[in-house]
Amino acid sequence: MPLTIRLNMIRLSCMIDTNPSPRQSRILNFINSSNGASRSEIEGSLRDNYPISKPTLVRDLDFLLDAGLIRIVGKGKNTKYFHFSINPLLKPFAINSYFDAEPDERLGAKKTFDFHVFNNLRDLFSENELSNICRESKSFIKETSKLSHDISKRELERFIIELSWKSSKIEGNTYSLLETEALIKENREAEGKSKEETQMIINHKEAFDQILRDKDSFKEINLSLIEQLHNALVKNLSISAGLRKQAVGITGTVYKPLDNEHQIREAMEKFINCVNKTHYPLEKALIVNSMIPYIQPFSDGNKRTGRMLTNAILLAYDFYPLSYRSVSEDEFKKALILFYEQNSIYHLKSIFVEQLVFANKNYFK
Repeated sequence: MPLTIRLNMIRLSCMIDTNPSPRQSRILNFINSSNGASRSEIEGSLRDNYPISKPTLVRDLDFLLDAGLIRIVGKGKNTKYFHFSINPLLKPFAINSYFDAEPDERLGAKKTFDFHVFNNLRDLFSENELSNICRESKSFIKETSKLSHDISKRELERFIIELSWKSSKIEGNTYSLLETEALIKENREAEGKSKEETQMIINHKEAFDQILRDKDSFKEINLSLIEQLHNALVKNLSISAGLRKQAVGITGTVYKPLDNEHQIREAMEKFINCVNKTHYPLEKALIVNSMIPYIQPFSDGNKRTGRMLTNAILLAYDFYPLSYRSVSEDEFKKALILFYEQNSIYHLKSIFVEQLVFANKNYFK
């Protein structure tokens, strides 16, 4: 994928993390966590940590406006500052600054599931972004068919090893990449690892084998397909199958997922309907990547189900699947928590696009 496309996708992320001062980052996050903020409200939000004069605040706001990170609406006393995007799901945050605060102290963090999110699960990519990415992405079927049987088998095995290792590592698994390779290629368990860690790796491999065999069935998803995929990923791990019936908590966030089966089922129905109505495969995959962890329909295994279902949809539409090999576990978890607490998909989208770039550059060549 050309460097210009990558730069367009990550420009704001780089700007957010490197240029604004801590005070400007706090201003940006306050504006993005609100539904429009006046200058006096912004000043009040800074009072405890960053006392500031009005001229200095004006300069900070001008900096954020010039950088294209916020926009201004109204004049005089009616002036308010908003996130720069029309779609509120695409508002960027200064993510490092956001996570400097403890969970209970984060500005505007949502504590409960917001059904309004379904209204905005559209136009997550611009037409230009989709056109560029699709034009530069390789065809999985075409590229793998070019390879000899031996090379294709070896490349597929390498991909599965790296996916199984990194997706499991995100879940806290301590298998190394080489230990994962030995387990998958030689059925050799690593010393000092629990049976659960070993089983998690094996389950990833078997789940990917399953979606690769049945990839065409994921062009339109349903609850049964998702539950089958979840069952494969949690096989022999003492994790309940089916939609959960009790509340669950998530470490590192004040967000509490829906706590009863009726609402969980309703959310899943809306989610499935939204994915199936979405025309663009990349948008389908991004919605899956974020919404399965957000809904948390199962007692455990939600994030890995979301990652694997993302790959199932990509494969169904002949895109390369994602191994997540180059993703920082902390970066991925922070992007998810930001979606939980602020309904901002911006940073998950950046990771998603970066992994598409990585997959096209590094696999099946």
